[in-house]
Amino acid sequence: MKKFIRLHLLCSLSLLGLLPFTALAQAPRKPTASQVLQDIKKLNVLGSVLYVAAHPDDENTRLIAYLANHELYNSGYLSLTRGDGGQNLIGPEIRDGLGIIRTQELLQARRTDGGRQFFTRANDFGFSKNPEETFTIWDKEQVLADMVWVIRKFRPDVMITRFSPLPSDTHGHHTSSAILAGEAFEAAADPKRFPEQLKYVEVWQPKRLLWNTGIWSFRSQQEFEEQGKQLLQVDVGKYNPLLGKSYTEIAAESRSMHKSQGFGSSSSRGVAIEYLQHTKGEKAQATLFEGITSSWARVKGGDKVAKLVQQAIANFKPENPSAVVPVLLQAKREMEKLPDSYWKSTKLAELDEVVKSALGLYLEGVATEYAVTPGEVLQVQLEAVNRSEVAVQLQSIRTGASKDSTINLKLQPNEVVRIPVKLPLSAAKTPISQPYWLSTEGTIGMFAIEGQQMVGLPENEPAASVVFHLTIGGLPFSYTVPVVYKRTDPVHGEQYRPLAVTPPVYVNIPEKVYMFASNEPKAVQVLVKSGKANIKGSVALQLPKDWKVEPAQVAFNLGQKGAEQQVQFMVYPPKGQQETLLKVVATVDGNAYTRGLNIIDYPHIPTQTTFPEATAKMVRLDLKKQGEHIAYIMGAGDEIPASLQQIGYQVTQLKEEDITLQNLSRFDAVILGVRAYNTVERMRFYQPKLMEYVQQGGTMIVQYNTNAGLTTNNLSPYSLSLSRDRVTVEDAEVRLLKPEHQVLNWPNKISKADFENWVQERGLYFPNQWGSEFDAILSSNDPDEPARNGGLLVARYGKGHYVYTGYSWFRQLPAGVPGAYRIFTNLISLGKQSNTSSKTEQGTGSVQQ
Repeated sequence: MKKFIRLHLLCSLSLLGLLPFTALAQAPRKPTASQVLQDIKKLNVLGSVLYVAAHPDDENTRLIAYLANHELYNSGYLSLTRGDGGQNLIGPEIRDGLGIIRTQELLQARRTDGGRQFFTRANDFGFSKNPEETFTIWDKEQVLADMVWVIRKFRPDVMITRFSPLPSDTHGHHTSSAILAGEAFEAAADPKRFPEQLKYVEVWQPKRLLWNTGIWSFRSQQEFEEQGKQLLQVDVGKYNPLLGKSYTEIAAESRSMHKSQGFGSSSSRGVAIEYLQHTKGEKAQATLFEGITSSWARVKGGDKVAKLVQQAIANFKPENPSAVVPVLLQAKREMEKLPDSYWKSTKLAELDEVVKSALGLYLEGVATEYAVTPGEVLQVQLEAVNRSEVAVQLQSIRTGASKDSTINLKLQPNEVVRIPVKLPLSAAKTPISQPYWLSTEGTIGMFAIEGQQMVGLPENEPAASVVFHLTIGGLPFSYTVPVVYKRTDPVHGEQYRPLAVTPPVYVNIPEKVYMFASNEPKAVQVLVKSGKANIKGSVALQLPKDWKVEPAQVAFNLGQKGAEQQVQFMVYPPKGQQETLLKVVATVDGNAYTRGLNIIDYPHIPTQTTFPEATAKMVRLDLKKQGEHIAYIMGAGDEIPASLQQIGYQVTQLKEEDITLQNLSRFDAVILGVRAYNTVERMRFYQPKLMEYVQQGGTMIVQYNTNAGLTTNNLSPYSLSLSRDRVTVEDAEVRLLKPEHQVLNWPNKISKADFENWVQERGLYFPNQWGSEFDAILSSNDPDEPARNGGLLVARYGKGHYVYTGYSWFRQLPAGVPGAYRIFTNLISLGKQSNTSSKTEQGTGSVQQ
C-alpha cells in the first residue's frame, strides 16, 4: 500500500549542515544485516587514526581497510592535494578538471574501504623533486594550519605517514607531506599555534606518529630482513566473515577507484604485513594502539553504554535486525546522559545511523530536475518507508531555514509515504554549485578558501537538504537527507545525479586557446544556454582595443529552460605576436554572467557540474608551417589534435582499420599521443606499419611514454631506453645542442625566447640512452642536476624521420605557449625542405649524455 500526502511547504532554501560523505550524490546506503552488526560493534570502539600523504592514490588502502573494518577505528585519509598536476588516463581533463575527478575517486575509494576523506588547500602544481622547491610554491604555514585544523577536528589517537620526512629519491610533495605531518603532530596541541581555530575546536595531541614503510625503503632484501624485525608489524590480510572479504580484497576494490591514474588492482588473500616505524610521540612496542584506551572507559560514565551495546551484539538476529533497536534506544538514552564530549557526539551520530539501518528506514528527497537556479521553486518528492515492526512516527519536516512543517503520521510497516514539496531558492543567498576551492582564484600553489569551517572538506555541502524529524520507540531522531535527482536508464536502471544550482544563463566557448598564425580573422562560436525559462539579453566579447570584434554584441531570447542559441563573432588579430585574454559576457536585466557550463561524466564517479569562467587565451603567433594533413593515434588522452587544428592543420584521428601503409602515406606526419605505448594494446601490431611509413619518407612523432607497462619494447627503429628523468621547473634553461639542425631553423627560427612562459614543467620520462643514429636537439635540467639531453631526439630512418620527445607538448600547446607551437610545427615540417642539407637533417648522433 502506498500513501500519498500532498503538502506544499513554501520556505526559503539555504544550505544545511554537511552530511556524512557516504550520502552525497549516491544511491542511499542499504546495508545488509551483517553490515548492521559490524556497525553495532563499531559503537563500542572509541579510537581514531589519520593517514597522511600528498596525493590521491598515495594512501595505503590495505591499512585503511584493515583499521576501519577490523579494528573498527574511525580512519581518515588526509591528502594534502587533489592531484590536479597529474596525468589523466581516462579522458582529456587536466589541472582543475582532473582535480575534481581525483577528488571524487578518493571519495569512492573511502566509500569502499570505510575511511573518511580530508584535504588541505595545497594545489598539486606538478612534479617536484625536493621539499625545498615545494615549499617555495606552497604557502607552508597555511598548509600546516589546514593540517592542524583537521587533526583538532578529527582528533586522531594515532597518525601515520606514507612517506619519510628524510630526503629521498621521491616526489617533493611526498617528503613535504611527512615533514608537515611531524610539525602538525606537535602544533595541534599548542594553543599558541593557529589560535583562531580555537573558536571552533580544541587543541589535540595524538599519542604517536609512525611511518608506514616497507621493503622498498631498504637498500637490500638482507637489510630489510635484519632491520624489519625491529619495526611494528600489522597483518592486514585477515578475513572478515561479516563482509565476506579479506581486507586486501577490499583494498584492491578501493584502489581500483583511482581509474584516472590507471591504478586498477587485483585482489589478494592471505597474510599481508604492513610495517610501521616510530617517528614521534610515545613509542609502541607491540601494538598500534598500545597505551591508548579505545573503549567506553575513556568516557566517564560510559560503562553503561558499553554493556548495552554488547547486549545488542549478543542478541543480534540477522533475519530480524530491528529486534535490537529497543536495546539501542536504551544505549542512546545512556549516551545522552553523558557530559558533552567529542566521543559522545560522534557515537550518538553513529548510533542514529545504526538505528536507521536496523529498521530498514528509507528516507529520500528527489528533485524533478537535476539543475535549478537561484530564485526558482524546486519540486521535490519526499519518500519515507519504515520496513520494520518498530513504532516510528514522522513528526515533522524541515526544509531550509523555515519552521518545521508538522506531519504527525505513523509510518506503518512497509507502507510508502510520499510527500510532494515545493522549495523556493533564495535569489540572493543561494550560491551556485561551483566546487568551493575553485570559487575564488588562488595561486599556482594554493587554492583560495573562504571560511574556516570549509577547510578539510572533500566537497561542497549538498545544494539542498531536508530534515526528517521522527520518534522511534518514543525517542526523538532527526535525519538530514540531501535532495538528489534520479532517473531510470533503460540499460543501467536507477541512476542518481547530484542536484546542481546553476546561473540563469551560461556562455560556453569551444576552445580554451585561439591561435592566430596570420592576420586572418577567426570565428569564435559562443553557445548561450538558459538555466531557466524566459531568458533574454545580449552576449559580447571583451578584448583589448587592438583586437577587433564583429559584431559588438548579439541578442538572445531563450523561451525554455535548457534552450540554446549559437552565436558567432569574427575576431581580427593585431599585427605582431601578442597574447591576451578573451572574456565572454552575457547581460540579462542589467546583470553580467560570465560562466560556462562544464559536465564531467564518468561511470565510476557521480556526475560533476561546474561553472568555469568563460575565457580563452588569444595568441597572435608568428608562425610558418609546411604540410597540411596530420594523422593522430590517441594514447591516454590529450588535446593536441584540437591545438593543431587551431593553426590550420587537418588532423585525422586514426582507428585500427586506418593503420595501413597505403592510408598512412596520405599524411605529412603521424603523431602518437601521450603514453600511446602504455595504453594502446595493439601498438605492437601497428609498429611495423608505422616503421615502414617512416622508411618510405614519412615523419613520425612519438610523445612521452612511461618506462613501465609498455605494450612493446620496440618503440624506435634504433636503440632507445626510457628513464624517469624529468625537468620539473617550467622555466629551467633550455640549451640548443644542435643549433644548425633543421628542427631549430625551418620553417621557424627557434631561439631561447621560444622557451619562455611554459607551464608546469619542461618534460618527463626522457630517454637516458639512445643509439648513435639519433641527434639530441635540446638540453635542460632542474637546479643542481645533470643535463637531461634526451628530451628531443631526431633520427633519419630510410627516407623519413623518426622523432621521440618527452617535452610536455600536451601541456604547452593547449595552454597556447607560442614557442611550443613553433617548435612542434618544425617537427611536423621535417623532410619537407627541398634543399635541406645533410648537415641540418642529420647529425653525428649521441649515445649517452
